[in-house]
Amino acid sequence: MISASHPRLSALIAQEKTSVALGVVYPCDATSLGAAVEAARLSLAKVFLIGPRPLIEASAQQSSLDISACSVIDTPPDPKAAARVATTLVRGQQIAVLMKGSLHTDELMAAVVNRESGLRTARRISHVLVCDIPSYHKLLALTDCVVNLAPSLAQKKEMLHDAIIVLHRLGIAKPKVAIVAAVEVVNPAMVATTDAAELVRMAACGEFPSATIEGPFGFDNAISRESAAIKGIRSEVSGDPDLLLLPNLEAANILFKSLIYMASGACAGVITGASVPIVLTSRADSVSSRIASIALAIRIARTSEESKD
Repeated sequence: MISASHPRLSALIAQEKTSVALGVVYPCDATSLGAAVEAARLSLAKVFLIGPRPLIEASAQQSSLDISACSVIDTPPDPKAAARVATTLVRGQQIAVLMKGSLHTDELMAAVVNRESGLRTARRISHVLVCDIPSYHKLLALTDCVVNLAPSLAQKKEMLHDAIIVLHRLGIAKPKVAIVAAVEVVNPAMVATTDAAELVRMAACGEFPSATIEGPFGFDNAISRESAAIKGIRSEVSGDPDLLLLPNLEAANILFKSLIYMASGACAGVITGASVPIVLTSRADSVSSRIASIALAIRIARTSEESKD
């Protein structure tokens, strides 16, 4: 599914052969239905198609997709109703991972964050993107490229915590984290740098799971050990980060799209902070990107359950 130039995401997909229950919400177009069928074919999960059966079957027929390996959970022909059914199934522990189908993101997330019937936890909803970039020597995670527009210090603390946990689930025992800003020195006029200094202080006080956290960094001296050396930065993280915490959504979103379109990267993403991992997809996402995101979410769900045993 993923090209040969993205071996790390390919390995993740190959490793996840599970019976974890994946609920694809309102899969009524060829792209979302195709990803669900492919996930079932690869035995990534036990796949449930949550939506109106007539529309799902019509889409499958029109797209020549065989959905016989998936189970259909019939709902009214309304995306919001399908989203409500999906969250009910999660609360009943029948579904362990959710994936957005052809409904709008706000229709799914409104059901997820509903205070009475949703999937809220004590943690903030955020997003972690894991990228396989041919020019980089390992997977590189970014947060937050999708959800939090201009996160406060408190919100960055939660985003960082959850992103570290994702990397733990990927088998990285002590991730190296670079907190990125426009510059690598603390400047009181630049909130991203003062937030970085405070997060590093929190890390020194043991407020995060096991990780090496440094910053602020400019992007250049976070990614390049040579750039850091030229600027006199002595760091365990420079040139070798597992995770970049970006200052805001605009910077993060531009960076991840640059990695895809200009650096030939492939990415898998997952929503954290809800009671189960959630895969949010874009209309521009390829089937391979969707499959990698499913594999990432399955890994998180599976290893979370194993850690409770």
